[in-house]
Amino acid sequence: MSGFNFESPRLQAPFNALPFHEWVFPDGTLWTQFFRTSAGYLLRFPDLADFLVSPDGLSATCSPAPEVTDATAHHLYLNQVLPLMLSRQGKLVFHASAVEIGDGAVAFAAASGSGKSTLAASFAISGFRLLTDDGLVLQGSGPGYQALPGHPSIRLWEDSEEALIPAEVEASPALAFTSKSRFLAGRDIGFCDRPRPLRRVYFLGDGGAPEIAFQRMSAAEALIQWVKHSFLLDIEEKPLLASHFDEVARLANQTICYHLDYPRRFEDLARVRQVITGHAGEKVETA
Repeated sequence: MSGFNFESPRLQAPFNALPFHEWVFPDGTLWTQFFRTSAGYLLRFPDLADFLVSPDGLSATCSPAPEVTDATAHHLYLNQVLPLMLSRQGKLVFHASAVEIGDGAVAFAAASGSGKSTLAASFAISGFRLLTDDGLVLQGSGPGYQALPGHPSIRLWEDSEEALIPAEVEASPALAFTSKSRFLAGRDIGFCDRPRPLRRVYFLGDGGAPEIAFQRMSAAEALIQWVKHSFLLDIEEKPLLASHFDEVARLANQTICYHLDYPRRFEDLARVRQVITGHAGEKVETA
């Protein structure tokens, strides 16, 4: 469990140290700065909020910038800070969405904007159930892994919203810094609140394929992709990194990882779901 507290809004004062890590958008916009402090870690979202995270990752305190809404602070906590806190607790956390298919979980991992949430939402409004959106937590279970349920909601860009989401679905308040909307699970968006065994993982391509195409990944290829999509709070702490890479190497040796590409057309999603459902139901080969 992780604790979350608010402090009063305040201006972001200059920090008397250089960040040890930064997240930067492809267009060069600075998104997050990571600092070490005597009290743990400071995660700074410029002009939005500071989060002070305890050294063990069990608690966080948010100091929003003036005029920043509670909804914005909670959004940043759920989608950015909490996955990093869980990683600090030694959990495996990845930039991936997951849905329940049959008695198992199927995950979609990709860079932001590559369609993983749209694909997950397409399943969730079509009789399947969402497990998590962009914060996949995996837990070892016997020879395999279980996908743990995340927050019962999904975030989508406007075009995906218009194509997929019924008008009556409840949405969280709009946020000033993003045009994405968060839609809450309920009657129209199914949600699975129990862990499910991980059956398949699809690392999504860029949409350049003319048809739906699967390719089984080697353990080495899967390892690179799992590392690429990992949430990690402290990328420089060697013991934690060593433990993380050992577990990710074990995960990569599971014979469940595939590269998947398909044309990004909303009208094709029903066919994509059908093919994925059939492929995910096939018997997993042993190494």
